[in-house]
Amino acid sequence: MSESHDPRIHSIQAAAYRVPTATGGRERAESDGTIAWDATGVLVVRLTAGSTTGLGYAYTSPAALGIVRELLWDRVRGADPLDTARSFWAMARATRNAGWPGVCASAIAAVDIAVHDLAARLLDVPLVKLLGGAHETIAAYGSGGFTDYTDDELTAQLGAWAEQGLRSVKLKVGSHPRDDLRRVQLARAAVGDDVELFVDANGAYDRKTALDLAEQFVIDGVTWFEEPVSSQDRDGLRLLRDRVPAPIRVAAGEYAYTPADFRDLLVGGCVDVLQADATRCGITGFGIAAGLARAFGVPLSAHTAPALHASVAAAHDEAVNVEYFHDHQRIEGMFFDGVPPVVDGELVPDPAAPGHGLHFREAAAAAYRVDTFAAGRAAREGER
Repeated sequence: MSESHDPRIHSIQAAAYRVPTATGGRERAESDGTIAWDATGVLVVRLTAGSTTGLGYAYTSPAALGIVRELLWDRVRGADPLDTARSFWAMARATRNAGWPGVCASAIAAVDIAVHDLAARLLDVPLVKLLGGAHETIAAYGSGGFTDYTDDELTAQLGAWAEQGLRSVKLKVGSHPRDDLRRVQLARAAVGDDVELFVDANGAYDRKTALDLAEQFVIDGVTWFEEPVSSQDRDGLRLLRDRVPAPIRVAAGEYAYTPADFRDLLVGGCVDVLQADATRCGITGFGIAAGLARAFGVPLSAHTAPALHASVAAAHDEAVNVEYFHDHQRIEGMFFDGVPPVVDGELVPDPAAPGHGLHFREAAAAAYRVDTFAAGRAAREGER
């Protein structure tokens, strides 16, 4: 069979980027309840089979590029792009001694996304259809409200999302617990009574503090409490899920890298809403999380990376929303053409574009590049 009828993955181009954070048009550090950061790492992977290229990316440390170079490329080189599960599990096995969760998982995710995008483009179908096509759109919720923001920055950002038509917004809490109720009240005043208000502690609180604040947050209409305690404290998550006042839902799962991570959160009764991030667990892992969410009767929420999750989350019936995260929607607008628009509070994947519809703006990203890797036919042609 000719290559055009049986294309195999023959080339990879990958690069790591570091993009300084910015708010209000100026570079500045940001913080949540447990850490501060002044830049976001991005790993971009492109895989080619025949004359078709698939694009994947993950928000991760530049160290992930070394994992792609040293452990993963050999596992997908020569693979059939349609064998997405085979490639995913081959990569997972390759990281056994390096450790799958964390940086390795994000490297696997970026390649897995590229494989899926490549498969969809070869078949000339949208990724959302390839994965199941459950929804035509998926709700977006605005996410930012970092703990270092001034009151004016907080209310301007969340208020703008409400005016844009987003029906839910989220702010970070946990850096200064004694001030968090006041910030929640500011946020409520900024968005009005018709917008759902979420809070995210990133595991900053202890159990007693989280419960005490939940009982105060609910008065101002908070309906979502993300990682009130660390996701490693599964007993604490279960305790809070059982005791926080309705209608607050406890959400966690952004640090679930492997299928077992999602299983443990659900078996432990830790969450009202399971979160998954395809740039950490891959599209394959996201699908596993969706199936588990269905089995345990809880909704699924996509964590960050809105341009990608517009397609990935919309494909699954269990998915209810996508996090429209400030840092990531900014970077995706810089790095990619074809970013799905937000219309009436919903992310709308392009129903006519093959794959996820994103196209890498290499020239625009070049200023932020810190390391590269290329192999296969593309690398050989680049040397000529």
